[in-house]
Amino acid sequence: MKLEIRRLSLRLEQFTLEVDVDFLNERTGIFGPSGAGKTSLLESIAGLRRPETAEIRFDDQLFDDTVREYSLPVRIRKIGYVPQDDSLFPHLSVRRNLLYGVDGKSKHDTFSFDHVLSFLEIGPLLDRDIRSLSRGENQRIVIARALLSAPRLLLLDEPLTALDAKLKETILQQLRSLHSEFGIPMLYVTHDPAEASEICEEVLILESGKVVSRGNPRDLLR
Repeated sequence: MKLEIRRLSLRLEQFTLEVDVDFLNERTGIFGPSGAGKTSLLESIAGLRRPETAEIRFDDQLFDDTVREYSLPVRIRKIGYVPQDDSLFPHLSVRRNLLYGVDGKSKHDTFSFDHVLSFLEIGPLLDRDIRSLSRGENQRIVIARALLSAPRLLLLDEPLTALDAKLKETILQQLRSLHSEFGIPMLYVTHDPAEASEICEEVLILESGKVVSRGNPRDLLR
């Protein structure tokens, strides 16, 4: 994976997010306190927010270039995004939530419906009402929906927040093996040092909109 971010500047309420960095590892963490700009950075990469200035490339495909007033449409970026707000439709069943915007017959065997269901162990949930799910079940459905889009890059924003210890460990185990199972690079936002150390090869520390350090999470977050 090679994700290049140049001259990114995005004015936020308390400060300006300013990032100029390359992401080269397959599992990179973005670590920092609440309000540091982590979510805004993910949304800029996904095309959900428009920075004042930026040039963003992913594996040589141009996502954004504000100098040329160019922005690649969100759907063409092929990014799987797992936001803090799960964004599931409460009036639809689990199955219909998973298939929303997806034909259910992915051309990529890796991201086939059956493979994703089996990996996340959510087959028995298909006919359940979204409103009847536990927090852990709900989060696995959100991750599954992102995978079913056959993404080139997965963005996860605090996916284990508000889970109890047992549920957190269950999903953490799945996230640990997600890259080897699907061969997809990921950016993982967290403010939990243990999560970053378990999942990420490298971590960037973001404070008040700026990258202040980067390195091996076990050394950096000790």
